[in-house]
Amino acid sequence: MRRVSVVGTTGSGKTTLAMALSARLGAPYVELDAIRHQPGWVELPDEEFRARVAERVSAERWVVDGNYGGAGVRPLVWSRADTVVWLDTSLPVILARLFRRTTGRIIRREELWNGNRETFRNAFLSRQSLFIWAFRTYWRRRRLMPQWLAPYPHLRVVRLRGAGEAERWLASLDSSRIQA
Repeated sequence: MRRVSVVGTTGSGKTTLAMALSARLGAPYVELDAIRHQPGWVELPDEEFRARVAERVSAERWVVDGNYGGAGVRPLVWSRADTVVWLDTSLPVILARLFRRTTGRIIRREELWNGNRETFRNAFLSRQSLFIWAFRTYWRRRRLMPQWLAPYPHLRVVRLRGAGEAERWLASLDSSRIQA
């Protein structure tokens, strides 16, 4: 594994696993949300977003955290990747994680990217709420992931269905398999 894409519904554990895998592989960590969300939660235009991602995935080693099929980024990442790790976590677990993570970020006023912070209003009272996003994308992503992967037969796909499975998989990696 030299170029890995970690995907899944928001709250599935992508960032946690991608950061751990990046450290394990000694590969740069690329967080698509940090590229996409500019100051004031302004989204980088698709063309510029694709250009920045293309630059990052032109490297020989990386771990990319994020989905972004609609912005045309997935083909850039998956055409260069050798492995896709799909975190197929259950919806109740995702919602519980989102609640803990979001409330913690709000209480701590934690900066996410480019000066952006979550607020109670945006997290719980907005149409852009991650909870709404999780409900809107969860079933569709599970149903369509095999179709999305089909045009990329070169990819090794690792489907992990929970934190325990992800931890065991990460622990099972040894340096001879990592370099392969």
